[in-house]
Amino acid sequence: MRPDTSEPSEKPINSQGAARRSIVIGASTGGVEALYTVLSRFPEDCPPTFVVQHMRPGYVESFVAGLNKACSANVVLAQDRQIPRAGCIYVAPAGASHMNLTAHPVLTMRLINGPAVHGHRPAVEPLFLSAARLRPPPVAALLTGMGRDGAEGLLAIRRAGGHTIAQDEASSVVYGMPGSARELNAADQILPLSFIAAALLRMATQPSTNGSGR
Repeated sequence: MRPDTSEPSEKPINSQGAARRSIVIGASTGGVEALYTVLSRFPEDCPPTFVVQHMRPGYVESFVAGLNKACSANVVLAQDRQIPRAGCIYVAPAGASHMNLTAHPVLTMRLINGPAVHGHRPAVEPLFLSAARLRPPPVAALLTGMGRDGAEGLLAIRRAGGHTIAQDEASSVVYGMPGSARELNAADQILPLSFIAAALLRMATQPSTNGSGR
């Protein structure tokens, strides 16, 4: 199945109705500006959203503070064993751990110490691979960035029945990560940056499909 590359009409985001699925997002080079564009369009009652942005220690705190001023939702630095809630955007801390999601007994964030993945810590791949095991599976977006981090995880989410989006080449600062996802046929949609927020929020309120190894 080829990804949908059509551009939906850019309409105001309507968040009415309870969200059924969480949102996971990964980004690297060019991702700071891209995340401002996407997350500033989320409403204050957005689905629980989890973000990995490749960033060195000492910078992520100011990044979170700036996002929190720009966003209607509450943007916070993720903590280990934190139970997420609607209206919050959780950003993985830089340092020695990767962000994971577990559903036992309830949806919970874990910060797991471990070696770098694709040269990064935190990396997008561990977040996406853990999110693929959630039921229902999440809605996911892989944004601009160098390398391949997150591409395999995006494919795992798609195969599990989640909805997956990759940023298009024209709007990416670096097309490595979303380009790798496209090569793997990991994205249900390939969209310009300006359309990704609306697509994520729209699909988060839709029932998931059964994982079928698409």
